[in-house]
Amino acid sequence: MADRVRALALAEERKGHNLSAASHHKRACAYYQMGERFRTPKDKLALAAYRKSLDCFRRYARLTDRPRIETVEIPYEKGKTLPGYLVHAENTKKAKPPVVVFFDGLDITKELQYLRGVGDLVRRGMSCLVVDGPGNGETIRFRNLYLRHDCEVAGSAALDYLEKRKDVNAKKAAVMGISLGGYFAPRMASFERRYKACVSWGPNWDYQETWRRRIAAAFKTELSVPGHHIKWILNAKSFEEVLDKLSGFPLDGVVQKMRCPYLLVHGIDDKQEGTPVARKLFRGVGSKDKTLKIFTVAEGGAQHCQRDNMSLGTTYIFDWLQEKLNP
Repeated sequence: MADRVRALALAEERKGHNLSAASHHKRACAYYQMGERFRTPKDKLALAAYRKSLDCFRRYARLTDRPRIETVEIPYEKGKTLPGYLVHAENTKKAKPPVVVFFDGLDITKELQYLRGVGDLVRRGMSCLVVDGPGNGETIRFRNLYLRHDCEVAGSAALDYLEKRKDVNAKKAAVMGISLGGYFAPRMASFERRYKACVSWGPNWDYQETWRRRIAAAFKTELSVPGHHIKWILNAKSFEEVLDKLSGFPLDGVVQKMRCPYLLVHGIDDKQEGTPVARKLFRGVGSKDKTLKIFTVAEGGAQHCQRDNMSLGTTYIFDWLQEKLNP
């Protein structure tokens, strides 16, 4: 299906129908990535499909009329870089609008993150830097950057990069993470005080305990990828090594240091991390200005990261960010 839709996109490109081509390329990117995610280990066919997905997204970014999307490289440690997209703010006259740094989760990518409402976020007068952190997307497939507990290194690198740009206001920056990003974002904001707001789009508290439970249940609990995905992104040879490498992931003793405004969005029917986890995280956060939003089954958005009605989650989050960053 990805190949079929990509062929449509290329045909429209040749005709000069840029907007039609852009639409097809964006859709083809999603098909390639959804197909590739379950092909493990990542062989030549999987990696070739992923490269096609990146080409599709970059063609979409070049051909679409809005929003303006810039492919960027964020200097990281030891001469490495993190790949990202800077999606520029709309509906603002400010030369340097606020910016939201958006990190991925366990198995999501910056391209799939973009599809989770970034176009609506930037319409609210804020730019958005969408990043493949270590263990995600391009970084794990092509750059050998593995998942690590001290994600604040990536969070600080993103801010260092933004401070050098003249078209965003890095002094009014928020950090947001989806799913496992519910661990990344609060840890980043707890160590990196330059962030002025923080959003956990999904809760996390003790990721080692989460995987201890999943391994004991032989991965019969709800997962969006095969159980051995965690070994790959941690560069671990066994599940015993996985648990050892996850020993630094608990947030207790970390999030108590947070001081910026904080939002945690959770669905009551989330089967990956339950409501007790959400409440532990929320109680632990040291910020005085903090909000816990739990979507119910009756209102919708009750599943993991509101995937049953994502617009309920995105509109709530983006309006909150707009209030805190005041673009």
